[in-house]
Amino acid sequence: MYLTAEPLELGALLASVHSPERGGIACFLGTVRNHHGGHEVLRLEYSAYAPMAEAECARIVAESQARWDVAVALRHRIGRLEIGDAAVAVVAASAHRDQAFVACRHVIEELKLRVPIWKREYYADGTEEWVGSGSAGQRGSEPHVTAWLGERTI
Repeated sequence: MYLTAEPLELGALLASVHSPERGGIACFLGTVRNHHGGHEVLRLEYSAYAPMAEAECARIVAESQARWDVAVALRHRIGRLEIGDAAVAVVAASAHRDQAFVACRHVIEELKLRVPIWKREYYADGTEEWVGSGSAGQRGSEPHVTAWLGERTI
């Protein structure tokens, strides 16, 4: 399971990829910041089209593990998050650091590009705005699952 409403546990993710033959572990932890696009952010909410998000996360992890000799762990929060909360964590472990770094970066970049997860930012001035994940998302509009479907149908 890649999506969770619970706080992320980086220690558990590290433990899930650690092994005696993997000496390099790279981690990415994305946290909620207090600003975006010139606005002061108070909090945000992540939502997702869960069936597709879970499947796409699984594909990204599998692709990464096939491409590089790595073990990968990935979790993304959904629901309400406050400033400083961890929103996404990626951990990649390999025999050497190079593959771990490359795989970790690949997973977060592909997640942002391909996975139907959206955030709604709440600003100090009382306004709020949907901010889509990846290139398909448009600021200022509500999320649409079809933006991620492309040629696929469900």
